[in-house]
Amino acid sequence: MKIREEEIKELVDEILDSKKYRQAGLNRQTVTDLIHQEAGHHTSHKKLIKAVRRKLHNIVAPYLGEPDYDDLSSRLEKINNPSLDSPELQAICYEALSQHASTAERIPHMDSFYNQLFSETGTPEILLDLACGLNPLAFPWMGLPITTRYHAYDIRQPRIDFINRFFRKIDIVPLAENRDILVNPPDIQADLALFFKEAHRFEKRQPGCNRSFWANLKVAILAVSLPATDLSGRHSLIPQHRKLVDDNLPRHHTVRELILENEIVFLIEKQG
Repeated sequence: MKIREEEIKELVDEILDSKKYRQAGLNRQTVTDLIHQEAGHHTSHKKLIKAVRRKLHNIVAPYLGEPDYDDLSSRLEKINNPSLDSPELQAICYEALSQHASTAERIPHMDSFYNQLFSETGTPEILLDLACGLNPLAFPWMGLPITTRYHAYDIRQPRIDFINRFFRKIDIVPLAENRDILVNPPDIQADLALFFKEAHRFEKRQPGCNRSFWANLKVAILAVSLPATDLSGRHSLIPQHRKLVDDNLPRHHTVRELILENEIVFLIEKQG
């Protein structure tokens, strides 16, 4: 169906004002992009909205869990001059990370995960955390200096607000921003970009999009993490995720693998 810009704005408003997303603080560009993608495949307003909602559900992933940011923020503000090894600070980070399935799985081995990762990539001075989720709250276990320029991107405003509040509390420059990285990729030169457990969901949103997205990033190394098993832990996903990376690997790029507990990490580097 053909759709005018005024109609697109109205559809975006309708979706974002729905009960499910009213408090989510979602990036408008994400919904607008989905409408543009789906409009040509549907002949009615109702079918278009249904298709957009279905894709948005996968992107936002509410089934993975979300913490109470107001409560966590209140507790964070009560901590005086916290260090990265502060038990109070780490307890808040643990609680937040445990509320989201993606980061909860990494909690038992966060120290070794980041130690092995940065042993392979080197210690980044400028780091991009793409579609970051709650991953920046693992900073106390990353072993990075607070001088690190940590750019974090997510499409949920409450999440971004809390991450920046956390960064300020530990004296890191608050560089988290609400940005749809597929629609508006960052063009910052960086030593390392983290793209954790998102590439497979990008493929569902827009098949084949990872290739150009990865190719256009201005980073020395891109670390693409994907689950090694399904949520039950019984079935290996490594073969299909290797295929995903191979199918999307840009020209003149090489890839090497790390198996870190229940994740496979593909380290992608441009040659020449």
